[in-house]
Amino acid sequence: MFFALSTWQVALLVLAVIAAATAAGHVSGRYLRERSDTLREPFGVLQGALLGVVGLILAFGLTLAVGRYQDRRAATVAEANAIGTTYLRAQLIAEPARTPSLDLLRRYTTLALHVSEEVPNSAGMRRTTAAEDILQRRLWRLGGQALAAAPVASAPRLYVDSLNATIDQQAARLSSLNNRVPGAVLALEVLGAAVALGLLAVHISILGRGLVPMLSATVLMTLLLLVTFDLDRPTRGVIKVPATPLQDVRASMALPPASNGP
Repeated sequence: MFFALSTWQVALLVLAVIAAATAAGHVSGRYLRERSDTLREPFGVLQGALLGVVGLILAFGLTLAVGRYQDRRAATVAEANAIGTTYLRAQLIAEPARTPSLDLLRRYTTLALHVSEEVPNSAGMRRTTAAEDILQRRLWRLGGQALAAAPVASAPRLYVDSLNATIDQQAARLSSLNNRVPGAVLALEVLGAAVALGLLAVHISILGRGLVPMLSATVLMTLLLLVTFDLDRPTRGVIKVPATPLQDVRASMALPPASNGP
């Protein structure tokens, strides 16, 4: 549910839930202030214990999101390295497979860059990956032709091996983009934070303190939640997975091939 929403929709939803819980707690605390002598200590203990539990849940969710973000960055680097190696080795195979293979690899890298801008599981992502699959089959066919033409040569064998690694790395990268923090964990974070801040607002209102500590806690909790959500949105959040490795590989392909083949 959360991933289907836009970044601004997620931000407004989280802010609305947290603000509503805080406001409800503040109003309830003012209503109960006349009985503060009997309610002050129970609410303080409950609020402190709940904040500790929510802190653990937030840390757990943030750790999951950061881990997945690092996996996506590593998968992007691995795919860029695999494509770069394949492009270099494609320069060493003989014609007629050499020139069309180099051209297909340039187009394939461009599509890999488009993946960095597509929302996972969207129609655009499916079209891009389908186009990549077509190019993969064409490249594999050309690799088979190069291998059949020179069965004892090392260049076609090395090229086919790196092409296979490129196909594997594309699958690994797509899997990492679709690997997100479970929605139940994110929902539990939002619900727990709302309840904890509501009780904190009740406790502060019963004590008759100012609004500054309560608002500060609300803003901090909201920012922590939004960072967790944003890390789990690799292509459309504020914290995006950089496509620099793929951009560098594509830029290197604009230069003349380093080798003219055998």
